Amino acid sequence: QVQLVESGGGSVPAGGSLRLSCAASGYSASSYSLAWFRQVPGKEREGVARIASDGTTTYADSVKGRFTVSRDNSKNTLYLQMNSLKPEDTAMYYCGTNYRSSGWYGPLSPGTYKYWGQGTQVTVSS
Repeated sequence: QVQLVESGGGSVPAGGSLRLSCAASGYSASSYSLAWFRQVPGKEREGVARIASDGTTTYADSVKGRFTVSRDNSKNTLYLQMNSLKPEDTAMYYCGTNYRSSGWYGPLSPGTYKYWGQGTQVTVSS
């Protein structure tokens, strides 16, 4: 079955860096988009960054210039390098894939992605 497993979260001071990973299995991950989302309690899931099967990337305005999304298709793994972290980046981070998705609602729309991981917590202190 399709599985996405995130790792790499933690607690860092403002200005610090973290690298998140998402290991995909159970399908041909290299043929589909992968994306990072984040969510804080009481708010909707927010798109952070996406990388298509051809390597095209899309970023939310709030993270442009600070975050870099990449993928290693040989390892079926998605990455998110997060630099210059801010307290407002604090959230649970999830990866998603549009494998078997029922529609396209935009590269950073949660509705585009059908399968999700369990999330990894990122906490940035001021």
